[in-house]
Amino acid sequence: MNTQKQMGNWGEQAAAEYLEKQGYVILARNFRSGHGEVDIIARQENVLVFVEVKARSSNRYGYPEHSVTSRKRMHILSAAEKYILDHPEFSTWRVDVIAVESETGEARITHFENVI
Repeated sequence: MNTQKQMGNWGEQAAAEYLEKQGYVILARNFRSGHGEVDIIARQENVLVFVEVKARSSNRYGYPEHSVTSRKRMHILSAAEKYILDHPEFSTWRVDVIAVESETGEARITHFENVI
């Protein structure tokens, strides 16, 4: 991958495909609110799932999931709050993190559920 943006886009696509194979329905991608952003918003049965995707080409600088800082969590929750207010049909929700690694060129996905 040439740039961080390309790596991020690749990771988000790999995560979306993974979620769909697991039976999730993708509702939105790159949802932005005034103070936050969520990479993927999906539905798993009746549960709304906000997904932060972190992708890395190697673990040289640490595991992807370790880069979800407290500030990033606050931004995710801010965007989630906006989405929930606009979609009151969902009463149950959670935040997941999907780490995508690509040392071999193929996506290796680790899914962390209900992290916040």
